[in-house]
Amino acid sequence: MILFSPDQSIHDVMELFIKHRISGGPVVDTAGNLIGVISEADCMKEISESRYFNMPILDKTVNHFMTSPVDTIDASLSIFEAASMFSKSSRRRYPVLDKNRLVGQLSRKDIVIAVINMKSQTWH
Repeated sequence: MILFSPDQSIHDVMELFIKHRISGGPVVDTAGNLIGVISEADCMKEISESRYFNMPILDKTVNHFMTSPVDTIDASLSIFEAASMFSKSSRRRYPVLDKNRLVGQLSRKDIVIAVINMKSQTWH
C-alpha cells in the first residue's frame, strides 16, 4: 500500500499515482496515524480552480489537497457489508482500520474481484 504524508509535494504524489497506477491513497502522520486521503479527484479540483485564479499547484503539499476527516471501513466487516457502504457512497476507496490501526485500503474493484473469486471457488 502506498502511503502519503501531509508535507509531501502534490507533484510527487501525482508522479506516484502514475508510477503505481493508483488513483489515491491514505495520508498518515509521522506516527502512522491516518489523517486524510488524497485522490486524483482532489488534485483535479485544485487543477481546475488554479486555472481561474492563475495559481501554481505543483509546489503545494498534500495537506492542502487531502480529504479529512476520513470515512473508513472496519476490518471486521464482511465483503457484503463493505459493498453496501460503497453502494451508498460516491467513494471509490476506503482505508481499512483494525482497532484504529491502518491495515489496508479497499476499493470498489477489490469488492468485484472478491465476489468473482468467491463464485469461482464455489463452482470448482
